[in-house]
Amino acid sequence: MIDFDLVAQKSVTAMKGGVGEAKVRAVDDGQVRIMKSILAPGASIGLHCHSDSCEIVYILEGQATAYLNGAKEIVKAGQVHYCPKGSSHTMKNETDKPLVCLNIIPKM
Repeated sequence: MIDFDLVAQKSVTAMKGGVGEAKVRAVDDGQVRIMKSILAPGASIGLHCHSDSCEIVYILEGQATAYLNGAKEIVKAGQVHYCPKGSSHTMKNETDKPLVCLNIIPKM
C-alpha cells in the first residue's frame, strides 16, 4: 500500500523544461515509479520522450491538455493519458484549478 500523505512532497519548477510549479510525491522501487503530482494553474511539463518506458497518467482532479506525438488531447478527471514507449508527450494545465494526477512509469 502507498499512502501519499506519508510521502515527502517536492516542489519542482519547470518540470522537464515546462513552466510553473509541480508538486510531486513519488515512490520508486527500482521497477516502477509511482507519483501523485499536482500541476498549478498555468503550469506545464515540458515535451519529453519515453525512449525506454511508457507512462500512464490517470487524472484524479481537473483537466489536462496533453500532446502525444504532436496530437492534442483533452483529458478530464476519471480519464487516462497514455504515452507508449518510444513516444513523446507534454502536459499543460490550461485551467484556473489545480490538476491532480496519478502517474505510473514502469521501468522496462
